[in-house]
Amino acid sequence: MARYTGPVCRICRRQGMKLFLKGQRCFGPKCAVERRKYPPGEHGQGRRKISEFGLQLAEKQKIRSIYGVLERQFRKHFEEAERRPGMTGANLLAILESRLDNVIYRLGFATSRPQARQIVRHGHVTLNGRKTNIPSALVREGDVVGVVPKSRDNEYFSILKGDLTEKSVPRWLTLEATALQGRVTSAPAREDIDTTVNEQLVVEFYSR
Repeated sequence: MARYTGPVCRICRRQGMKLFLKGQRCFGPKCAVERRKYPPGEHGQGRRKISEFGLQLAEKQKIRSIYGVLERQFRKHFEEAERRPGMTGANLLAILESRLDNVIYRLGFATSRPQARQIVRHGHVTLNGRKTNIPSALVREGDVVGVVPKSRDNEYFSILKGDLTEKSVPRWLTLEATALQGRVTSAPAREDIDTTVNEQLVVEFYSR
């Protein structure tokens, strides 16, 4: 399945909540969810009765949209979550949070996950001192994520450095704003993830 390339604001409206896919636009008056609080399409304002399967599918699609993961990647992450000890749903969210593009977003190096993915793809990021362009790479406790030294003089990162001084990050990460790098201090726990989702519905979807 190809990556969605249409208007991402339609995804937020379909889910009925902000998924923060457009960075700063999501916090301003131009946010589509604020302007039109109903699903897109001709029948968006009509009443709909959603089945149990529909709720499960919608939740899966919502989580996929939030983290920008394709179906095959998402299923692979779910299978890995099943193999790990503990709750499958919490494991799944921990894996998604551990993706390199999400870590870049959480550290404040990007205003949205799509932008974070682009930063990684363009080769501006290092993982443990080595340049990488794989957004799906999973970080582990003790890993250090930073900006390539050559890229630190770019206008974007020069401005960003000043903005990061007031940036708060999740407790499983530490940020060194002046060095434009962060460290993974522990694996993300469910209580550390502020994403408003019901991961149990995803587990039920794949358990059918």
